[in-house]
Amino acid sequence: MKRIQDARLYGIVDLGYVPPENVWRMTQSLCDGGVDVLQLRAKKIAKSEVERLARLMLPITREHGVPLVINDHLDVAAFVGSEGVHVGQDDDAVAKARAVVGSACFVGKSTHNLVQAENAQVEGADYIGFGPLYATGTKPDYVPIGLNDIAEVHRRVALPIFCIGGVNSARFDEIIAAGARRVVVVSAFLLADDVSADVRALKQQLLATQHFAHMSSDDARL
Repeated sequence: MKRIQDARLYGIVDLGYVPPENVWRMTQSLCDGGVDVLQLRAKKIAKSEVERLARLMLPITREHGVPLVINDHLDVAAFVGSEGVHVGQDDDAVAKARAVVGSACFVGKSTHNLVQAENAQVEGADYIGFGPLYATGTKPDYVPIGLNDIAEVHRRVALPIFCIGGVNSARFDEIIAAGARRVVVVSAFLLADDVSADVRALKQQLLATQHFAHMSSDDARL
């Protein structure tokens, strides 16, 4: 099973885009394409249905060595034994989440500015989502934060930082140039004609930037 520290490409099966009957197929496509971690986000869905879908996803994610993260529903994460859980700014504190899901389950937290990002680190989160970078249909009520703070949040916060919100292949280069090392992609994958191919292509872009950064750091030491 991949560790959250090693993950670079984070996918989300969001029921705002994916009907329940397509969750199994979407999970398969995202994992086949090469996501490093996958979240189930099911807002305004009955808890019993969230649990049912998580149990459908788990055999696929585990076959691919991809950690499954449950958004918001701490008890569902505990019941099904998912590898991770994710909480928002208005949800339960990291300490409460960890008390419910146990020490073997990692805890992520959404952050929307530098102060929240630093606070999440103090709280003991295992990773943070940072955004939304751009306006997004997933969370239309959130004001986009842009790219200016990406480099600074990496200086202030030692946790894995996943930049989220409107991330797609067309914007990828400017996001990486702003200092991002990890990204979350939602609608760009979920609405793609060929999900696995799009995941694979973006993963290759991401790995290429890492290889270039590694070579540049080696050159700097010479």
